[in-house]
Amino acid sequence: MIACHHNTPLAARARQILETAPETELPMTYQQLAEALEPPRTIQRVASALEQLMREDAEQRRPFVAALVVSRRGEGLPAKGFFDLAVELGRFPLDPAQHAEAYHEEFRRAMAQRG
Repeated sequence: MIACHHNTPLAARARQILETAPETELPMTYQQLAEALEPPRTIQRVASALEQLMREDAEQRRPFVAALVVSRRGEGLPAKGFFDLAVELGRFPLDPAQHAEAYHEEFRRAMAQRG
């Protein structure tokens, strides 16, 4: 896993990990990201950092790098908070039945942007 500098804000460190992780390690789970953000970070702090990244990405009109993180028990999808914020930011449709499809497109776009 990618080493991070401890003096860098958590959200920036999370972005660095997600943008530089080998493609074969993506998507990663919230737990895997928490473990990569040494010292050990709670899932709640990781989720807050990912929300910050989503807001930054929406503002800059970039794909959500947070789409590269999924819930361990979410059938390969992010947690509900990801979808709630994506709708709030105007990126995803209001209809939850369309969220999985919107997520898969966002994941594809986030992977393509990684370079």
